Amino acid sequence: MGYPENVLAANEQVVLHRHPHWKRLVGPVLVLLVATIAAAFVAALVNNTNWDATAKKVLFGVIAAIWLILVGWLTLWKFLNWLTTHFVITDRRVMFRHGLLTRSGIDIPLARINSVEFRHGLLDRMLRTGTLIIESASQDPLEFHDIPRVERVHSLLYHEVFDTLGSEELPS
Repeated sequence: MGYPENVLAANEQVVLHRHPHWKRLVGPVLVLLVATIAAAFVAALVNNTNWDATAKKVLFGVIAAIWLILVGWLTLWKFLNWLTTHFVITDRRVMFRHGLLTRSGIDIPLARINSVEFRHGLLDRMLRTGTLIIESASQDPLEFHDIPRVERVHSLLYHEVFDTLGSEELPS
């Protein structure tokens, strides 16, 4: 899913667009698998009973409803939140947008960025992800978690900031 072009200013170019790292989806996938296995197991138990066909249908409906609620809430909702979270660097600003039903976001002009740093532990290093920390002139540092290839993003953002500052300091 590409980032919508209608939020960009005239002649603004996207340099990098990322969703959070796929590790955020490991839990929802495990929930999907466990819920499906449990629902299939309970449905098989119900199917092997000598109960009335109507009672079995009601129980199958209850099993399906519980499965749908669990999968919808703990899997599909998390996936859609992941899909609608965008970390975008353009040649003018850093944008972060997230949310499915209610959206929120922040834009940081490159010229206002004071420092860029990253942090990642052992697991994050193995998965090539981490936290990007941006300090701007007017705010406390902002942390963006689970940025894929955080070292590359850090370097790219640093170079974009340096290029922006360098072009503003040159005489016209």
